[in-house]
Amino acid sequence: MKLSIHHVAITVKDIEKSVSFYKKLGFKKVLHWKSKDNSVEIVNMKLGDFFLEIFFFSPYREIPNLYRDLWENLKIIGVKHFALKTEDIEKTLNHLKSIGIADKKTKINKGRTGILYFFIKDPDGIFVEIVQDNRNL
Repeated sequence: MKLSIHHVAITVKDIEKSVSFYKKLGFKKVLHWKSKDNSVEIVNMKLGDFFLEIFFFSPYREIPNLYRDLWENLKIIGVKHFALKTEDIEKTLNHLKSIGIADKKTKINKGRTGILYFFIKDPDGIFVEIVQDNRNL
């Protein structure tokens, strides 16, 4: 049996704002479904072979403040973030700063597992990690 990653699902409060954000990261919108009563929308976006499934519900519930700080969020059981890989982390960070996705405070870190990384947040505060992984594992 061979498995591979297919998708990650997120729930957002403004689907168009989120679609715009993820397009800036290179995702392409490939599917958009909306319920007849407008209470649910689903957008599938694709980056390479990876899908991002974006849900919108009306009404929605806000993310608790506890989840907005990365370190505190990591202590809570559950999925924490998803990561996108780059070959040149400095070039990627500079590009994301130039288009307003990363700010001046965003710094490249070397993780305990040996990868270079930084985090950004999408419009709803969902953590997205950008990594450069040269470990050859």
